[in-house]
Amino acid sequence: MSDYDPPTSAANSDIDAETLLRRVIEIVDNAKSMPLSASVLISKEEVLELLQDALGRLPDELREARWMLKERQEFLAKTQRDADEILEAARVRAERMVQRTEIVRSAQQTAKRTMEQAEDEARRLKHEAEDYCDKKLAAFEIVLERTMKTVQAGRDKLRVTPAPLTDAARTAYGEDAEAVDEAFFDQDS
Repeated sequence: MSDYDPPTSAANSDIDAETLLRRVIEIVDNAKSMPLSASVLISKEEVLELLQDALGRLPDELREARWMLKERQEFLAKTQRDADEILEAARVRAERMVQRTEIVRSAQQTAKRTMEQAEDEARRLKHEAEDYCDKKLAAFEIVLERTMKTVQAGRDKLRVTPAPLTDAARTAYGEDAEAVDEAFFDQDS
């Protein structure tokens, strides 16, 4: 009366609960209707046996589904932890980069200030050195002017009164003594 053959124990392990439930639906759907009634004629034993088999398989499948859900949750939790670790590492790295940027910016500002101070100090030292050299040159100029005046006065004095030749020099030069005397003292002419 039915096309359902109860599965043998070897075949029983290959069929899942969903397949068994689909067979029950098929049996109910293909059942012959009773004359003059809305009821259908189905084999109670066959449907009960299929439902019992399906129910017997549900716990294994539910256990597998629960295990898969648990694995999925563990996987999601691990993935979330990994993502959190990656985000934390990225945040730490970004903070380091910002700190390095701040350090670099601070170092650049310090270097700029140091350079400006060094340039100011160099200008100041240059001006001091120029002032010092100018004072020394002015003092040297005064000494040179005095020396020049002294030299000029000495030369003027020598021009005015020629030194007489000694007798020994006159004897040595003989007749040319007066020519030598004039040539010796008249260097400017």
